[in-house]
Amino acid sequence: MTARKLVFEDFADKIGDMFPICDHDVPRIPLTLAEAELHEAKWHMPGIRPPFSLVFLANDGTVLPQRLYRMEHDRLGALEIFLVPIAQDGRGVSYQATFN
Repeated sequence: MTARKLVFEDFADKIGDMFPICDHDVPRIPLTLAEAELHEAKWHMPGIRPPFSLVFLANDGTVLPQRLYRMEHDRLGALEIFLVPIAQDGRGVSYQATFN
């Protein structure tokens, strides 16, 4: 699992990529990265990453609770990301991750 801090640039070119949940106590659910948005920092502090958010879409209709999930990506490797369910519609369930 990556020990370094994740930054917006890690995800900006991965829209449409799969990030399956690979937790031992959760069924393997493939999530697609639907959005990556860089937010304007109120204060620019050297060495502090700018805030950003990600939205993932799961075609599976099961709504998972908000919590930290182990996910995998073919280039980024294993990641731990805190996901929050934000919407459910005909496409599936959307989850958001916010990095401050």
